[in-house]
Amino acid sequence: MYFTDRGIEELERRRGEEEVTLAWVAERLREFVDLNPEFETPTERFATWLARLDDEDD
Repeated sequence: MYFTDRGIEELERRRGEEEVTLAWVAERLREFVDLNPEFETPTERFATWLARLDDEDD
């Protein structure tokens, strides 16, 4: 198990039953980067990865 799995598991356990929009997730990511600018690059990479999941070229 990767260390980051703990946070993912906590997210699923605490909020897994909720329904949210991608607009809501995008706003939370913006807030996170505003509070933690050192994570701008990995957050941008994650958001780009999510945005392109269905692209056939990737």
